[in-house]
Amino acid sequence: MLHRRAFLSAAGASALAIAARPALAAPARPFVLAEFRAAQEADKAILIDITASWCPTCRIQKPILARLLTSARFAAMVAFEIDFDKQKEFVRLMDTRMQSTLIAWRGADEMGRTVGDTNPVSIEALLEMAM
Repeated sequence: MLHRRAFLSAAGASALAIAARPALAAPARPFVLAEFRAAQEADKAILIDITASWCPTCRIQKPILARLLTSARFAAMVAFEIDFDKQKEFVRLMDTRMQSTLIAWRGADEMGRTVGDTNPVSIEALLEMAM
């Protein structure tokens, strides 16, 4: 009986540790215009994620982007996050009117964009456009 209690105690502690972990965040850096321009000049594949902390669609996109951007296929992609509420000048620079907008660039060329997309297959296809 003692072994069963030890097992249940350890299982409970593991469940608490998992629940206490922060939610996965996309491996994107905050948008800095100079870094974006440098990535464009280097002809890099770039993802712009226009997001808001209160946006349910953005919350769905985060783990999808995290999985894709940490995969070997997209490891070289440079990802930037623009805060829809706090970085309005960059929202305007990207000619965007909504949060949950994803924009794929290859160097100085915009390759495609989606708004409100939560389908992993189509988000992956968007990222592919920049590769």
